[in-house]
Amino acid sequence: MKKNMGGIDRIVRIFLVVVIAGLFWKGIIVGTLAYVLLSLAIVLLLTSFVNFCPLYKLIGLNTLKKSSK
Repeated sequence: MKKNMGGIDRIVRIFLVVVIAGLFWKGIIVGTLAYVLLSLAIVLLLTSFVNFCPLYKLIGLNTLKKSSK
């Protein structure tokens, strides 16, 4: 897997994971919506750790800055 996510993208994803987890923990989101959002949060967290987003690959998006070597 070739990396295709930049730093800001990773930070935004991790922020969204924290928000979703906080809403679930506080009981603001419950039921089916909670489990759907928690599933999304897991995917966001995993993709941010590996720096690769399969959806970006499908649509040809790359937010990773090119090195100047």
